[in-house]
Amino acid sequence: MVRALKSDRKGPQDASRVVVFLHGYGADGADLLGLADPLAPHLPGTAFYAPNAPERCANNPFGFQWFPIPWLDGSTEDQARASMALSIDDINAFLDKVMGDEGVAPEHLAVVGFSQGTMMALHILPRREQPVACIVGFSGRLLVPELLAAEAKSRPPILLAHGDQDPMVPFTDMGEAADNLANAGFQTHTYVMKGTGHGISPDGLGAAVQFLKTHLKI
Repeated sequence: MVRALKSDRKGPQDASRVVVFLHGYGADGADLLGLADPLAPHLPGTAFYAPNAPERCANNPFGFQWFPIPWLDGSTEDQARASMALSIDDINAFLDKVMGDEGVAPEHLAVVGFSQGTMMALHILPRREQPVACIVGFSGRLLVPELLAAEAKSRPPILLAHGDQDPMVPFTDMGEAADNLANAGFQTHTYVMKGTGHGISPDGLGAAVQFLKTHLKI
């Protein structure tokens, strides 16, 4: 059963493009929807969505998770896999609904993830039939990279940005993800957020803006 994801929206009513944010473990949609304010002047005609993940976070009852993380919350690997499978269906249904509601095609949709949201974006979007405009992934990693080449159905361009002082998701995960994506045929770009921990720096956000403008054709 697909779970409906709750999301606020920012942007003009007659938007011609859409950006969907996927938040990290223990956060919520509002955590990333605030990025719409600095992004909007650079992305005119864009609607922004940031859904809450469907599950309350075991480690933060005020936040949400796309799947539990065994080494953080004591869940099992089976529970994590089962939960992620459900969230994959939820996100796919959400993206389909947003595109239908806004009347935009996949090439006018971009997905921006942070941490666990990046993991979901990098897993889901390549497995959709139609490529989206692009993916921007902050501070995440590529899950099950050994399956990507065989399972990818579309190959949208990807920007990975990561802080070189990240204590939560190792900085080296960006390079590993980029190598695996490139080996699977993806146009992949990386940006190092120097001196940044597990977060999004102003210069990293600037790199994302330019990438989004290019691939949303603004």
